[in-house]
Amino acid sequence: MGRRVLKNFLLVQLIGRFQVSGATSNTSWTPIMIRRYRPNRLNCLKCLVRTRESQSLPHLVELIESPLKFERNKRIALRNRMMLEVLFATGMRISELLSLNRDQINDTGKVFIRGKGKKERFVYLTDRAKSLLKDYLLTRDDDNPALFIPYSGRNSGKAKIRISSNYLQMKIKRYKELLGIIVPTSAHSFRHGFATYLAEQGANPAAIQILLGHESLQTTTRYVHASDKYAESTHHEFHPLKKLNPPNKSPSN
Repeated sequence: MGRRVLKNFLLVQLIGRFQVSGATSNTSWTPIMIRRYRPNRLNCLKCLVRTRESQSLPHLVELIESPLKFERNKRIALRNRMMLEVLFATGMRISELLSLNRDQINDTGKVFIRGKGKKERFVYLTDRAKSLLKDYLLTRDDDNPALFIPYSGRNSGKAKIRISSNYLQMKIKRYKELLGIIVPTSAHSFRHGFATYLAEQGANPAAIQILLGHESLQTTTRYVHASDKYAESTHHEFHPLKKLNPPNKSPSN
């Protein structure tokens, strides 16, 4: 069986295990449903590994911290570092990141998001990101409500001006090149890595779905795939002949 066929087969099996008590793979999971379908009933993702599109964790961390290494302007360095930190800490989309206002984050690091289709959800900063946010906000001496703003250029200083997605993508590409990272990397790589590494640590896939803002759990499963190691362990665990003694050897002539 080829890798693609095996991958598709296991993905179908994975989605099928979520079709519990009438809840299909297109179900939009609620916190109540997460508690009902406990992680031990949704533990397929514990055996999933990073897809080829995923950056290794050391490379992602190196990329997140790279603005402090490559930017000469300390305010720009801290701002760019903060943007990358928030992307990976929360798994939010680049459009959601750049539309953030200061008042969308409370003191505990809880972030209010209005995502695709104006759908609302909460995401959460890590302790590391919260500490960095405090340092970043201390560098702001303006009254612009936007969380991330340009410090130079013809639009800098204007009310309600924000960092553009083109700027952030360009910077990520530049940092990647300076670090010698050859794996294709974009702002989406941080969202992809967020979902993948949570899954690798055994996080409840329904919770990952909510954090990413996906309507369908099937969409969430695109970020991960079943590995050959998982297929092998499944074979060894469930094959019907696994516990039978080997046949007796034929007597020698």
